[in-house]
Amino acid sequence: MKPVAVVILNWNGAKLLQEFLPSVCTYTPECLADVIVVDNGSTDSSLEVLHDEFPAVRVIAFDQNYGFAKGYNLAIDKLSEYRYILLLNSDVEVTEGWLQPLYEYAEKHPHVAALQPKIRAYRDKEYFEYAGACGGYLDCNGYPYCRGRIFDTIERDNGQYDDVCDVAWASGAALMVRTHVYSSLGGLDAEFFAHMEEIDLCWRMRLSGYRIVAVPQAVVYHYGGASLDSSSPRKLYLNYRNNLLMMYKNLPVNIRSWRIFRRMMYDGISVVKYLVSGKWAFVKAVWDAHRDFRKMKVAYNTKPSTNSLNDLPQGQINIIFNYFLRGKKYYSLMHPIEGKQR
Repeated sequence: MKPVAVVILNWNGAKLLQEFLPSVCTYTPECLADVIVVDNGSTDSSLEVLHDEFPAVRVIAFDQNYGFAKGYNLAIDKLSEYRYILLLNSDVEVTEGWLQPLYEYAEKHPHVAALQPKIRAYRDKEYFEYAGACGGYLDCNGYPYCRGRIFDTIERDNGQYDDVCDVAWASGAALMVRTHVYSSLGGLDAEFFAHMEEIDLCWRMRLSGYRIVAVPQAVVYHYGGASLDSSSPRKLYLNYRNNLLMMYKNLPVNIRSWRIFRRMMYDGISVVKYLVSGKWAFVKAVWDAHRDFRKMKVAYNTKPSTNSLNDLPQGQINIIFNYFLRGKKYYSLMHPIEGKQR
């Protein structure tokens, strides 16, 4: 039995499969991993493309689109025999030797539950990619940011973050997880549907005593935005709603209300910005996100005893203050102290 399953969730992505799957098949060592495509009820020619052009790739086909989170959960339930699952977006190009550093690090460090490679931009390969870059963190208000990307400021990769280090979350674009940990924690939260579910999962892993690590010696290129455009009000809605849900689930009760209130005030500032610029769909997206958060939070009764935002020094800063008021646009300026290096 091979120790790793590289699992690609696909929905109406026939063209993406034709463009990106060849690199996965070429550079994934057959002795180490199986490549598996999970089709989320596609209505395009995805299944035909897989059958005709990639006959060696195992396919798990669902009869409907379950979304990112539930789709992966259902698939991983069928793949429990693998020691590790690597969740890989369908728009990721991998490189030679990409999988081995992740696997070797995980094997040597049993308390690491999730890992990610260095993620560069497919369309501009000298730069980091927005969704994960070189490992993610959360600031004191729950805002995600990365080594190599803060808000919309993306750095060129000059090797400045090539150290292996602990992070708060690993990107779902290329996320390697220890299968038994993933399953024991219930996997990705299907109520999120899409966006931030991997951050929530990593937060729960850390609350359970596990580490999350970025391994930059593994490199992939992510196209990004292929499933939902970055300027989409729908994406904005999911990000705002899911961020609030994530904070509600994973912060201790004694600080949760204040942190969420403060975060919603920051959201209100963004609403003013959207109003001034006439982006009414974005105003509605934030309003709907706050409304639905209030409805959905009652389903969660978790009560963590520790504030894991404070476990890493990167979680103790306010990136809004540093980025917009102090002009610190890069991670290295925002917080020069690196995470725990192992």
